[in-house]
Amino acid sequence: MTLTDLDQAHAAMQAAPDDDAARLRFHERLADTELFLLLAGEPSGDQIEPELFEIDGNSFALVFDREERLSEFTGRVVPYAGLPGRALVGMLQGQGIGLALNVQVAPSAMLISSEAVDWLVETLGHAPQEAEARLVEIDVPRGLPEAVVTGLDRKLAIAAGLASHAYLAAATYEDGGTGHVLAFVDARPGAEQALANAAGEALRFSGIEAGVMDVMFVATADTMAERLGRVGLRFDLPMPAERLAPAAPGSDPAKPPKLR
Repeated sequence: MTLTDLDQAHAAMQAAPDDDAARLRFHERLADTELFLLLAGEPSGDQIEPELFEIDGNSFALVFDREERLSEFTGRVVPYAGLPGRALVGMLQGQGIGLALNVQVAPSAMLISSEAVDWLVETLGHAPQEAEARLVEIDVPRGLPEAVVTGLDRKLAIAAGLASHAYLAAATYEDGGTGHVLAFVDARPGAEQALANAAGEALRFSGIEAGVMDVMFVATADTMAERLGRVGLRFDLPMPAERLAPAAPGSDPAKPPKLR
């Protein structure tokens, strides 16, 4: 069996039950992973109804991180929807419904309570604060924990098409403050908030206190982009994959389906 990212994050969490960082990384993977939700019937437009199961008096929706795992569990053709974990938990928030993940078909099989679903939605919803600060100096990034750098690398790798690339650099501000800045180059119009959120999540799910990194946006033609290119750590964002078939319900993160 080939282990998925979610399997590996789950194993790391199980191996270190007292490690908050491992628990955060698992929930980050859950939010970023496309999950396949078993439905009670065929979708009706953008309306879907999950198949719910009662376990010890609690309701759970069945989800899998691979289509073949869903097929292995059901053993027959069933209706389902694929959507990012963050969209799914957002739909279930406050409804008292947990997630039965990969049950009976993978090492990451587990029950995720409705309280954990609500917590994840709240954690994902902490948007960065907008502020103005004037940079006076940038330099090679220093002192950031490796977990932040690897978290950024992973998070930006799935932000396909939202910007050309990004630079991470040490920053000194006009008021004497210091920290780090993540500068996105040639961000797609309207993608600024999504990119800032991605950077913020990389910090939160790495277990690092907020405030150690700021976000800015520059164009290739800007002098600042040239300066950042000389000293910053570069992250390339991939180009988005082309869709060759009509989108199924849940396949567009910007237009998640609705529960019915």
